[in-house]
Amino acid sequence: MKTGKRILCAVLATLTACLTAAGFASCKKRAKYTVGICQLVTHDALDAATEGFMAALTAELGAENVAFDLQNAAGSADTCGTIVNTFVSKRVDLILANATPALLAAANSTADIPILGTSVTDYGKTFGIADFNGIVGGNISGTSDKVQASVQAAAMKELFPDAKTIGLLYCSAEPNSEYQVTEMEPELQALGYTTARYKFSESTELAGIVGRAVAECDALYIPTDNTAASNAETIYGAMGDNKKPIFAGEKGICSGCGVATLSIDYYTLGYETGKMAAEILRGEAKISEMAIRYDTSPKKRYNERICSDLGFTVPDGYEKLD
Repeated sequence: MKTGKRILCAVLATLTACLTAAGFASCKKRAKYTVGICQLVTHDALDAATEGFMAALTAELGAENVAFDLQNAAGSADTCGTIVNTFVSKRVDLILANATPALLAAANSTADIPILGTSVTDYGKTFGIADFNGIVGGNISGTSDKVQASVQAAAMKELFPDAKTIGLLYCSAEPNSEYQVTEMEPELQALGYTTARYKFSESTELAGIVGRAVAECDALYIPTDNTAASNAETIYGAMGDNKKPIFAGEKGICSGCGVATLSIDYYTLGYETGKMAAEILRGEAKISEMAIRYDTSPKKRYNERICSDLGFTVPDGYEKLD
């Protein structure tokens, strides 16, 4: 009887030590990690990033050691908040925030669980960090889909050498889209273009705004924009018989309405994010010290179908979209 009591006391003492240890991580021997994924909306770019992330983390940790809780917010920032709050209550081991609203929601929900962003253009702008050095700090890091505005503008000059006015079409409800347009506008003006902004706050406004843009401009630019990506075919249809060439910020938008893009590969971006997650979960890296990573080799791609419709010929060096 005394022996039994001694064993019980020893077990309780060990349990107490575990529970009072910081985060009780050292006492927790788990074979499986749970990763919560909050994806803002369904479209090709974000889907590819999520797929790449899951593939990398599965390859790094083994399918038997990682479970994914994949949730889609259907374009709602409020729903992103609900999703990540649920992840926090479940005490997931890591959160992937796919797109800026998902990242902001996650950052507002927890300062403890590691958060990796992907499909996010500018982390410094997103978090209001002056003189951003590439490290967010705290419990946040991730990957960026940014392609330098000067590089995109040069590609547009090559594609549209005779154009006079470029219309910048984007969703004003997406801070990263506004940021990209603000960066792109002076680059285009420096190349001799006149620019005009065409903002919409929701998809129901697209038809009228697109119609005005094509009536007033020679070509259009659409940044990496989640609302535009979800409505790319709508944008193309809204141009009617007055179709103008569109340079798209990513290949998902280009596949629906653009003639060409200088685009990163979102699957590759997501895969890199998954490798970062594995480093964090294995204790090989501290997220507070991890710099934002980029796809450094954007590819020139063109949409054969839309180029044919418009009778538009791209210069050498462009590959057909998949």
